[in-house]
Amino acid sequence: MDIIIGRGKTARRAYGIDEIALVPGTRTLDPSLADTRWTIGGIERTIPILASAMDGVVDVKMAGLLSELGAIGVLNLEGIQTRYDDPEPILDRIASVGKSEFVGLMQELYAKPIKPELIKQRITEIKKNGGIAAVSLTPAGAAQYGNIVAEAGADLLFVQATVVSTAHLSPESVTPLDLQGFCQEMPMPVIFGNCVTYEVALNLMKAGAAAVLVGIGPGAACTSRGVLGVGVPQPTAIADCAAARDDYQQETGRYVPVVADGGIVTGGDICKCIACGADAVMIGSPIARAAEAPGRGYHWGMATPSPVLPRGTRINVGTTGTIEEILTGPAKLDDGTHNLLGALKTSMGTLGAKDLKGMQDVEVVIAPSLLTEGKVYQKAQQLGMGK
Repeated sequence: MDIIIGRGKTARRAYGIDEIALVPGTRTLDPSLADTRWTIGGIERTIPILASAMDGVVDVKMAGLLSELGAIGVLNLEGIQTRYDDPEPILDRIASVGKSEFVGLMQELYAKPIKPELIKQRITEIKKNGGIAAVSLTPAGAAQYGNIVAEAGADLLFVQATVVSTAHLSPESVTPLDLQGFCQEMPMPVIFGNCVTYEVALNLMKAGAAAVLVGIGPGAACTSRGVLGVGVPQPTAIADCAAARDDYQQETGRYVPVVADGGIVTGGDICKCIACGADAVMIGSPIARAAEAPGRGYHWGMATPSPVLPRGTRINVGTTGTIEEILTGPAKLDDGTHNLLGALKTSMGTLGAKDLKGMQDVEVVIAPSLLTEGKVYQKAQQLGMGK
């Protein structure tokens, strides 16, 4: 039921990750029997996790490590990796400055032009190391560099912006990217994002998307919701876009995965997103905490270095373990940020879900006190869920 904000304006209630809980059913199963496999663009993975295309999260080395573990790392082709032959000194500078100097430094560093030859080089390096070459461009970047990405033999191409739609109005001097035509031209699967509504998700699928990214502004380093006032809480956005996926499959027979992107920190968050209908999740800050991450314990969003309107910040996430410990364990922390795959399998076992499709069917309840109920001591001592 719509809520009346005032005369002439009503609103629909939307729910955030911390406001819902998953309800056990009538059966359980051993976590070892839980099947977490999923497929994107014809590529099957055992871990339904993608690492965000952010410079503090994924570089060539991290992309290879994630591929080895059964996940996917997406490389930002409009960031530090393609502007500098040697990104290491640049990443050191980003990690060394104080809060007041950060925005100016980022705008300076990202003002350096992208080198097309580095796009091809980074893709080649990932594939040479045996990794899945999943890369990301903005719609403008895709129009400019799409052919280079195709020639380099990328496995997956993510076309990402704060909001992507098939009905983009541009000035007369600018030709917007034809998403449907682009999908048909590219030799590799193309994933579009981001969106938060049924209608846009459905239109992106009709345009040929191999998957759709869901989420506007929930990321740990993103400030779009504060700067622009735009966004829909993840569980509601995921459920709406998953409904579009199911209706599209019923109409066409083609299944287009929905990937929850942003606002996901713990294993419990991953479980809730899948229960709301996601096929996988894209995460940034949890991966940025890995010892192998390029950010040196820092994490920042793709829109952070904007020269006119930064919509992100740099956050200190620290370094808590290896990427293997974070993804598959064994966990060294008790707050749900290590062994994310183990958390998902254990949750699936508790809920009686044999596979991800079964996980999408579990009961969800509204539970605003889920993370605080009975946790007085943890909160007071800043332990476990009280950190």
